Amino acid sequence: MFTDTEKLTLADIENLDFTTVIWVVAPLMFFFVLLEFLIGRKKYKNLYSGKDFLASTAIGIGNLILNGFMKIGVFMVFLFFFNLAPFKIPHTWWSYVLCLILLDFSRYWAHRFAHEQRFWWSTHVVHHSSEHYNLSTSFRLSWTQNLKIIFFLPVVLLGFHPLVFFIVHQLEVLYQFWIHTELIKKLPRPIEYIFTTPSHHRVHHSVNERYLDKNYGSTFIFWDRIFGTFQEEDEKPRYGITKPVNSYNPFFLVFHEWIEVGKDIWKAKSLKEAWIILFGSPVDKHKADMGITGKTETELSNIGKANEEFSPKVKKAN
Repeated sequence: MFTDTEKLTLADIENLDFTTVIWVVAPLMFFFVLLEFLIGRKKYKNLYSGKDFLASTAIGIGNLILNGFMKIGVFMVFLFFFNLAPFKIPHTWWSYVLCLILLDFSRYWAHRFAHEQRFWWSTHVVHHSSEHYNLSTSFRLSWTQNLKIIFFLPVVLLGFHPLVFFIVHQLEVLYQFWIHTELIKKLPRPIEYIFTTPSHHRVHHSVNERYLDKNYGSTFIFWDRIFGTFQEEDEKPRYGITKPVNSYNPFFLVFHEWIEVGKDIWKAKSLKEAWIILFGSPVDKHKADMGITGKTETELSNIGKANEEFSPKVKKAN
């Protein structure tokens, strides 16, 4: 059952368009964005900003268009490694469950590296650049994020059927949508313990000192509990990045960190220094750029204030 050595060709999977599902559900996503805006506008004055929303939408649409053009290239990479797999996992119901767990594990580490190393941060920073936190924030997916496919290749090498892999991957991406909201507070404890929730993800998007680099989980939060990166939401979050961009230009929002990394490498005096620039901590670099030398909440208190008028205080868990 595990020794199937079937080889696949591009023709076998070219119809598995990983952008199709997003385009189909896009109208529903915009409906919930509108609903969130209508429900929250009276209580949460600054929940949405027009320019911020347009920037997020432009980035999201650009990402979908780019993925459409890159579809064949991504499939070719997938096929190469899938056909190297020493065995093939049968296409059954439990293969979806197993793939979900393993892919989510891979996404945890991809996400963690994207916060701990500047090269990978450059593929992710646009998602954190808004100082507002609402459903449209989930649209901010980098146009260079496909570089992170390298983190998912071990899952591909296990021999999951392409249909299984791409469906699970789409479910993982779609799951991220609903957790970008202020309107959903803490959920029942069993859910909060196992799954990534809006409360967990608000912490992740926050620039509060004690919240930095926490809660990387994609669908499951227990990875953070296992690997020591979990932080409960117990104080009001402020959103954004430690070195604010102060721009609504979608191209600058996507590429500004790549530009900064390129400038720093150009000025590097050795290969070792260039390596440190590429894979050093983006938080430490940005604090140095901002003249923030310590690591106290006071020194970061002026960053990410756009949401202060509407973010309620969070009661600490009993």
